[in-house]
Amino acid sequence: MDKKRLAIVGCGHLGNIVTDACCQGLLPEYELVGVLGRDKAHVAAMAQKGNCPACGSLEELLDTKPDYVAEMASVQMVKDMAETVLSHGANLVVLSIGAFADQAFYQRVQDTARKHGTRVHIASGAVGGFDVLRTITLMEAVNNRTVQAKMVTEKGPGSLKHSPLFQEHLMTDTKETEVFSGSTKDAIAILPTHVNVSVAASLATSGTEQLDFHIISVPGMAGDDHRITAEGEGLKATVDVYSRTSDIAAWSVVALLKNLVSPIMF
Repeated sequence: MDKKRLAIVGCGHLGNIVTDACCQGLLPEYELVGVLGRDKAHVAAMAQKGNCPACGSLEELLDTKPDYVAEMASVQMVKDMAETVLSHGANLVVLSIGAFADQAFYQRVQDTARKHGTRVHIASGAVGGFDVLRTITLMEAVNNRTVQAKMVTEKGPGSLKHSPLFQEHLMTDTKETEVFSGSTKDAIAILPTHVNVSVAASLATSGTEQLDFHIISVPGMAGDDHRITAEGEGLKATVDVYSRTSDIAAWSVVALLKNLVSPIMF
């Protein structure tokens, strides 16, 4: 069987995890054909490790004729490249799902994929359970009801630094403090590039304007805990994932890539 051609956009920590997975034989159905990133030194190092070309532009990356382009870069990168990737016949694996909070962009990407027979695959990132969340949402919609969806994110105060939510007292507080309460749409206005998980949860359930989203600062906490609840008539599902580091996001891309070529899909 011919191997699928895989290109990676994003040569930081997460991109290197996926490259390592390829090098370690965890993705035997794929051939790494090119990598692209902002930092030339990082791109060169990852390309050397993956034994593939270091690409200097998206056009150069697409010249390698990838079947899949896996993004682990940024919301802006997704916006810059998604339509071009899809129109060139490649499927796109997206980690920075926050890009799809822009409804006009979301619609353009959807239309482009349909036109060119390509697909966008959303990696679960730091959460998961999208299948059951979407199932409950669909069941409610069929019965003309709206699913009740809520998300609570707990994180250490240090991780809030350099964001509008940070206040100095959080570093010395001994009790939990709610630093944000509102919808995903409200959160996007404050933290436009740091709400990927909330956007993913909202797209799987009630939408960015309806998802009830809370961020809690927890003294001494390392990592993030995301808890998503979807509730309907006689139905309730809770997805709760804690991760000390961001590594789980990259591994969700590896898991997705394995699933895409598996004869039995989860």
